This record gives sequence, C-alpha cells and structure tokens, in this order.
Amino acid sequence: EHAADNPSPAAIALQSPQGSVISNSISYATVNGEKINGFLSQPEAEAAKLPGIIVIHEWWGLNKNIRSITRQLAGLGYIALAVDLYGGSVAKKPNEAVELMRSVQGDEKRGQDNIRKAYNFLAEELGCPRVGVIGWCFGGGWSLQTALILPGKIDAAVIYYGRLVTDPAMLKLLSMPILGIFGAEDRGIPVEMVREFESALASLGKPAAIHIYDGANHAFANPSGRNYNAEA
Repeated sequence: EHAADNPSPAAIALQSPQGSVISNSISYATVNGEKINGFLSQPEAEAAKLPGIIVIHEWWGLNKNIRSITRQLAGLGYIALAVDLYGGSVAKKPNEAVELMRSVQGDEKRGQDNIRKAYNFLAEELGCPRVGVIGWCFGGGWSLQTALILPGKIDAAVIYYGRLVTDPAMLKLLSMPILGIFGAEDRGIPVEMVREFESALASLGKPAAIHIYDGANHAFANPSGRNYNAEA
C-alpha cells in the first residue's frame, strides 16, 4: 500500500491552525528510566480546562505532517499531545518505516506504557476533563488499542485506516463513541474487515460511526503522501 509513497510535506499538510496556539517539544513521562518525548500544542489564550487529544503518528513517525495536524487540533480548542512511539526516529522511505513499525510490534508493552503515560499527563498533570485519541495508519491501529487499554478513561476514539480488532469478546470493553474512517481501495485494511468490525460493534450496541470512502486507498487522508485523495 505504501510502495510508491513518501512523506514529503505539501502546502496543505502544513496549513496554519485556525487560532493562535503554543507548541513545544516536551518530555511527558519516563518509561524504564528513559525520557519519553512528544509534541504538545494548545490554544494560546484559553484559560479554562480543555479536553485533550492523544495524537498517534503514522508509520512514518512523528514528522512535520503530524506536528502540523497537532497544531491544527489545538487551533480547534483542544490540548493535543502527539506521542512518539519510535523514540525520536522518523522514516523517509517505506522500508525504514517497516523496520520502525516492527520494532514497536516487537515490544508492545513499551508502546502501551507510553500511551498510558500520555493519558496521565493530559488528565492528571494538565487537568483535561475529557481525553480522546486519534491516529492514522499504524497510529489508527494504536488509536483502537488505546481505547482497549484504557476503556474506562478514553472518551472518544478516531481510527483512520488502522489495524482492527473484530473479536466481540475484546470489543465489549469499549464504551466511548468511535469514528472509523477507511478507504474502499485499501487492501491492507480491506472493506470486509471493516464491515466485520462494524458488525461486531453493532452487535454489542456500541456507539460507532464507520465511513468508507469510494476510490480512496490506504493513507488517503495524508496530504503529505502520494496516496492523498483530496476529494475523499
């Protein structure tokens, strides 16, 4: 799905947020004695406690595109924390991204600890009254995993063409509203799997909205990639 893709930022990928925001690279936790870094963005003038969003990068890593999206979410009134599951590494080619993704898959507990720390930072240190999660591709799968790891704490989950769980026994843990966004031409996350996911959630009475865009491939919402589909 990514064979001819690359993460080169385009103008639309780097658009300015709607409002004035403050953004910084931060250390938000320590896991196994190592600092965990991320990118935090929040509205500049807002004094009230704001809802938070955990932002999870694609398989490329925490690059310019994800930082831009994080700033844009802050411009909409959220405290947005982009986590870094790659420990500072960023891929520029698909083969590099594969290796980084596999490194996380080989130590999922470390990624889960990272996510838990990100939630605690938003909810406890910054006092966010509600916390959602959003992710794309690799991060879309981790968005769902975040909802499963913290089912009683995450208040909303957005999954952009991420790896899915379709076992009702696992999905029954979920209570938050879920938004799933997928491409009809995506062979990595095929429509059949998406429909199975949708049916499992429906059978459990879970609040979910699943959208499949015709003519759209994997990563179609990434304006810095070659699979970008502006119409979808």
